[in-house]
Amino acid sequence: MKKFFTLLAFTGLVFTSCSDDDTAVMTTPPPDPVNYTSGSADFSNYVAVGNSITAGYSDNALFIDGQTNSFPNMLAENFALAGGGAFTIPFMADNLGGATLGGNPILGNRLILSFATGSPTPVPVSGQGATEISNTLTGPFNNMGVPGAKSFHLAAPGYGSVAGVPLGTANPYYARFATSASATIIGDAIAQNPTFFTLWIGNNDVLGFAASGGAGVDQTGNLDPTSYGGSDITDPNVFASVYDGLLQGLTANGADGVVVNIPDVSALPYFTTVPFKPLDPTNPAFGPQIPLLNTIFGNLNQIYTAIGQTQRIVVFSETEASPVVIRDESLPDISATIAGALLASGPTFEAFIAQFGLPPQAAPLVANLLGSTYGQSRPATESDLIVLPSSSIIGTVNTDAVQTLVGQGLSAELAGQFSVEGVSLPLEDKWVLTPEEQTSITVATSTYNQTIAALAAQYDLALVDVNTYQSVIADVGAPLSDGSIVTDDFATGGGFSLDGVHPAPRGSALLANAIIEAINAKYGSNLPGVDPLDYTGLYLQ
Repeated sequence: MKKFFTLLAFTGLVFTSCSDDDTAVMTTPPPDPVNYTSGSADFSNYVAVGNSITAGYSDNALFIDGQTNSFPNMLAENFALAGGGAFTIPFMADNLGGATLGGNPILGNRLILSFATGSPTPVPVSGQGATEISNTLTGPFNNMGVPGAKSFHLAAPGYGSVAGVPLGTANPYYARFATSASATIIGDAIAQNPTFFTLWIGNNDVLGFAASGGAGVDQTGNLDPTSYGGSDITDPNVFASVYDGLLQGLTANGADGVVVNIPDVSALPYFTTVPFKPLDPTNPAFGPQIPLLNTIFGNLNQIYTAIGQTQRIVVFSETEASPVVIRDESLPDISATIAGALLASGPTFEAFIAQFGLPPQAAPLVANLLGSTYGQSRPATESDLIVLPSSSIIGTVNTDAVQTLVGQGLSAELAGQFSVEGVSLPLEDKWVLTPEEQTSITVATSTYNQTIAALAAQYDLALVDVNTYQSVIADVGAPLSDGSIVTDDFATGGGFSLDGVHPAPRGSALLANAIIEAINAKYGSNLPGVDPLDYTGLYLQ
C-alpha cells in the first residue's frame, strides 16, 4: 500500500473523498527546464564598452539603481544562464547621483518629479551625493561605460586622471576606476581579455552638438580631435579610424561581440517634447501683452516685408498658441538695415518710442537696440526643435539682458519688457536646433552608422540597428505582454528617463532584448531575454 501511494504522488494523482464518491484530480507537472546555450559565443568574461547608456546613466545622473538596471547588467544576467561569469560594476556611492571632488560638488543629483507647482516638474533630488571622485576604486570592472565619452575619448591617455578632472582634460566618472592616471578606457577593457564584448559608442559624437542647440562646430574636415570642443561634431574619418582601432583591440584574442549603431539623437524626447508653439494667450503673464507686442513687431514686420524677408514676420495670436521667437544664425544679419529703416521713418518712429516714455533723442539708441536684437530673428516653425531645458526659461525675464539694456539707458521696467525669453528676446541658438543644424547631425549619424555596419561585417560581429529601433519607438511604440505600449513620450511613455535622452529601466530592458535577439541570431545562442514588465517605466523616488 505504501508503494501504491508513492506511485500516485509521482504521477500527480490525488484521491479525495466526497460522500461515497472518489474523485481523481490530475495536476500538470512543471515543464522541463530549458537548457540555455551560448552557441558559438563564449560569455565567460563579458566586458561592456561605451558611454552613458552602457554605464546605466538615467534621469541626468549615474546612481546605483540606474547602474543595476543598465542593459549590460541585464545581458550579464542572461549570459549567466549559458556560461557567463561575474559582472562587476564601478558603483556610485548611493542613489543620489551627485559627486564631489576634494569635497566640492561637481556632479548634480538625479532628477525626480516634483508636484510642488501643481504640475509634475523634473527637479534634482535633495541631498549631497556621497561619491567622492578622488576615492578611486580597484577593478577590474566589466562595465566600462563612461558617461560623456566620445569615440576618441576611449583611446585617450589621461582621460581617467583625477588631477585632470578640474582642468577639463579628464572624465570624473572614469577617474574613479581607471587603472592609472595615464590609462585608457579601451586599454583597461582589453587588459581583461574579454571573451565577449558589447561596443556602443558614437552617440556623444553628435549628441553634444545637438544638446547644445547646435552651438558647437561641425568638425568635418578637421582630423585633430584634440582641437574639438565638447559640443562639436566629430569628423567621420576620425570616427572611422578610432572605431576600427577599438575593434582591432577587442577582437585581438578572438573575442566575439556585438556592436550597436547610433540613433537619430534629434528624435529623442529631449528634442521633441517642447512644442514650437508654446505661447498660450490664456496665460495671464503673456495674453495681456499681445497687443503691445504686436505693435512693436508691427514696425519690424513692415521692414521685413519691404526687403523680402517675410519669414521673419512675427504676429502673436490672441486666440491660439503662438511660436516662440528665435535667433537663427543661418539668417543674414540685417541689424543695420533695421536700425536705418526705423530712423528713416522720423516722426513715426519718434511717436512709437514715445509710448514707452522715451524722448525723440532716444530714437538712435532704440533703433540700434531693435536692430541688434532682431537682426537674425524669426518665429520658430514646426521644422525647428526646441530643446527640453528651454521649457524652464521660455517666458521668463533674462536678467543679464535687463542689466545690459539698463546700462545702455533704458529704465529697468522697459528693459524687462524687452527681455522676455522667446517673446521679446529671441531664444539663443543653444535652445533651438534649426533645420540646418539638424542636417549636420543627420549626415554625421548616417556616415558613422555606415562605418559601424561595414566594420561589424569586417570583424564578423553581431550588429544592432538601434537607429531603426528608435524610429519604431517614436512612431508606434513597443507593445508589452500586458497590452501596454512603451513610447517615447516624456515622463509618461516608459521608454525614457527624465533627462529625455537616456532610457528608463523599462527602456533599457527593451534595448537588452534587441541586443539579445541579435546575439542569438548571430551566434546560435538561445538566451531568453528579459521581461520589460519586471522593470519600471520611471524612477518615482
